[in-house]
Formats: sequence, structure tokens, C-alpha cells
Amino acid sequence: MRFVQVVLLMQAATVLPLVAATLQDQPKTNPELTNYEETSRYADVVTFLKQLEKKSDALRLEFFGQTSENRALPLVICANPPVSQPREALESGKMIVLVMANIHAGEVEGKEAVQIIARRIATGDLRPLLDRLIVLLAPIYNADGNERISMENRTAQNGPIGGVGRRENAQGLDLNRDYMKLESPEARALVRLFNRWDPHLTMDLHTSDGSYHGYHLTFSPPLNPDADERIISLERNRMLPEISKAMLSRHKFRTYYYGNFSIQEQLDREFAGYRPGSAGEQHGTRIWRTFDHHPRFGNNYVGLRNRLALLSEAYSYLEFRSRIAVTEAFVEEALKYSAVHSREIVRLIRRIDEDTVLRPNSAVPAELGIEFQVRPLPKPVQILIGQVGKSKNPRSGRDMTVMIENKFTPARMLNYGIFAATRRIALPTAYIIRAEPGTKSAVGKLLEHGIAAEELAEPAAVDAEGYVIDSVKRAERAYQGHRETRVGGHWQKDKISFPAGSILVRTTQPLANLAFYLLEPESDDGLVVWNFLDAYLNQGIVYPIYKLAQNPKLATRLIER
Repeated sequence: MRFVQVVLLMQAATVLPLVAATLQDQPKTNPELTNYEETSRYADVVTFLKQLEKKSDALRLEFFGQTSENRALPLVICANPPVSQPREALESGKMIVLVMANIHAGEVEGKEAVQIIARRIATGDLRPLLDRLIVLLAPIYNADGNERISMENRTAQNGPIGGVGRRENAQGLDLNRDYMKLESPEARALVRLFNRWDPHLTMDLHTSDGSYHGYHLTFSPPLNPDADERIISLERNRMLPEISKAMLSRHKFRTYYYGNFSIQEQLDREFAGYRPGSAGEQHGTRIWRTFDHHPRFGNNYVGLRNRLALLSEAYSYLEFRSRIAVTEAFVEEALKYSAVHSREIVRLIRRIDEDTVLRPNSAVPAELGIEFQVRPLPKPVQILIGQVGKSKNPRSGRDMTVMIENKFTPARMLNYGIFAATRRIALPTAYIIRAEPGTKSAVGKLLEHGIAAEELAEPAAVDAEGYVIDSVKRAERAYQGHRETRVGGHWQKDKISFPAGSILVRTTQPLANLAFYLLEPESDDGLVVWNFLDAYLNQGIVYPIYKLAQNPKLATRLIER
């Protein structure tokens, strides 16, 4: 066992009796006060955090944004010594971890677990983590959705019997699909938090439903292959396996990578033509499949920002009290892993940022993925198939689905748990955007994401590639208020004149991968998809965002965010 781990355990052991003796004097969550029949409302969370702040000099409560219904979004800053500004956190050299919950306000376990984690940091047994970490806690991100508590929401899950909030925010938007388009005040506030505090790791706490498996909690690293491979490798090969072992040995909770059961033919229909022949699968056999690679999902978005991300999904058919406990344990073990490896992670993130900045000047042109497919792990894995029963909600009279503990069957099957790029294209040294009314909202979106952009101080003529649109396909049905759009076309080189005020976005910056995903016309989750450039999307029109192969020497001024 590493020395740091020993120290942490010894420190925790000295404060446990004190914690037990004084816990009755600490603020309690609403589930604790209601015998786990009810979840916390917004006022309960804010009151709890304010009470906790008074009891510890290591906790400071602030608010990082407002919802569309003007609820202030709480952020607890846990640091020893205390910090009040992001600059102080950066200067400390410590690893910064953000733990956020309740993005889907019907999935309430994370909200309760984060409050308990805050109390444990304040009251002693997790406080030693602050020797190496600065921990940011955002327990109630979808505050408006939380206040729509009803026993008609998520009726199949195993409590709380008093009901939960709804998935969407007050605008009817799924906040875990809003990371690229940033149409909600909550998402814009969260990305401002990313830009200010720049956490090395973000944890996003959810509750799963769907397949009947045998795990208490499932998890996922970033899934988009355009995230730096060192981030994905660290999480998949080291961090998550170690956390999973600790969850079983110390807490007796079974965990695995997130997925749902599917049938091979379904996958073949979705990705026609792909056959992993070496895997030896039989059509009609059951497989375990992860979810999605798009950066509209938070864990994938954070990966494109060159940062670590963990998604957790407590099993919704586990009883409410246990769902809180397993989520709390997952956060605890992830924080302990981060504390032990904090220096290594901080160095790795710094090196990835530096490499990203230097990448366009390398001798071998960098390429990023533009089309993707889900792929299986090299060998079949053992997946736990669970069993469930039914129980009546005594308040609503509806059936709840109940996990039958320790009733599961191990089965070997293919795990389609990773994505691979099936088409890659060269990363340009810069993009240049015509300064026109039709591009104003697109430029504004780049700045909201924190992407560095410059404005041409005078007209310039440069060698550039323009994308000529040959075809436009718009989804027949609206999704999140949009008709998703895809274009086909071809690139042509020419000497192009750009007026003063045109926008230059260099890829010699840490957020280059995110800029690529937003700006490329054929991106599957960029500005084209979300209708920010619809005025230009007609056959024969040249896309208004051009690519430069050489780093241009132009008179520019940095645009202040």
C-alpha cells in the first residue's frame, strides 16, 4: 500500500470516533430526516449547505449561475487552506475535482450523496483529502427540474416513495444534451465554471434504468475517440479498475462499465456493414453495449476539453437508501484515487495541453475523427444478468421494480464498450470565419465555450480551403428543439479575401479538439448539426468557415470573453 494511502487511512481512523460522536449535531439531508421516503427540494439543499458552511472553515458556499426560473446554482468550494478564487486554486498546484449531480432531476441519488460527501469533508473523515485536492461540489444542477417533484415521475424505480423531479429543465431541455449548443442558462453557467476553475476531473452522477443487470452502479469514462488517448487509457486501464476493486472490497458494491443488453442484429442494422469477424460473435446473441460518443453528453464533452470525466449510474431498481450509499461510495473512492495520484494527473493534464498546442507544428499532420462506430472489446467479458421483482409504492399505489439482491447469473458476451473513428481528417492550423450577420451566433458560441479567437485588424488575402455544399439532410423530427442537419460536399483551395473583423480560430490552443468538433462542416455534433449556420446550408453555397493549412501571419487582436 502506498505511503499516502496509509497516511489517509490513519488520519481517517483518528477522526472517526469524533465524527460518530458529533454527527447528531450536524445538518441532515431530507432523506435522512424522512426515513428515506423523500428527496431534497432546492430549499433543503441550500439550507443544508449554509448550515454546513458555518461549521467548517474548509467549506465555502457560492453560486455559479442562475436557472431560467432564477434559482441560484450552489457551488461548495472545499479547500484547506481555503481559496476564494480560481487563481488561488491554480497557484496551489493541487488537483481540482468537480462533482456535479441532479443534471436529470428525477435521478436524485447524486444530489443526496454530494451533500453527505460535503458533510464528511466538513466534519473530518474525508478532510485529509484536501491536503492534495480542491473539491468543488454542485449538488443540484437542474434546480428547476428538481422542483417538479411528482409521484408520476420515474414510477418504476425503487423509491423514494414521495416522488422525484423531472428529467428536463424548465425550458424542457435535457441538460445532458446541451453541452455543445449551450441553449440553457444552466449549461452556459456550467461551462463558465469550467473556464474559470478548469477542473482536472469532473464527476457527473446519474441513476440508470433499463436493462436488468446485477450491478449496484455502472460507470463510464469519455467515449469519444477525439479525446486524448492518454485520458481514455488512464481511466479505462487504471483508474476505473482500481475504483471498482475498492467498491467491492471496502463497500461490497458490484460495479462495471455502463451498458445495456442488446441483440447483435440490432447493432448490425444500426451500423450496416461492420462485422468484427475476429470476435466470433453469433447473430442473435446477447451483447452488452455502452451508450453514445457525441460530446453533447457531458463525459464526452469534458474529454474534448483535455480533462478527465467520470459518469456514474446508480441502479434505479436498488432501494433509494442504497442508491445514495453506492453513489457516495463511488465519489469517495474516486476522490481517494485522485488524492493518491494527484501529482501524476496534474502533470499529465499539463503535458496534454502543451502537446495539443504544439501539435499543428509537428512534422506529421495531426488527424481527428469525423465519423465513428461502436466496437467490442477484444474478448468477450463476464456480465451479470440480474433479477427483479415488484413492490407497491404505498403512496401512489403504483408498482416499483425492485432489484433482488444477490440473484444474478454471470454470462460471457461481447462488450461493445468503446468507439473508434472510421474516418479521420487533417486538423488545420486555423479556421477563419467571415464576419457576417449569419455567423455572429456561431462565433458567440465558440467564445461561450472558452475557445480563443482573434479578430482581423485589417483585410487579408490568404490561401484557404472552402467547403462547397453538395447536399443537405435535415431530420424529419425535432430533437431538443432542433432539426439536426448534416451536409455533404467537397473542399476546394483558393486565394480568399477576408474583410477586417473576420474571426481567426487557431488550433494551437488547449481547446483545439473542441473547436474542431464545433467548426467542421461534417461534424456529427457541431454548429451545422444544431442549426447555427442554416442560412448558408444550401447546395452550391460555400460554407462560411474556411481552413488554413499554414499558420498565418496576420494583424489580429484577441477577442475578450
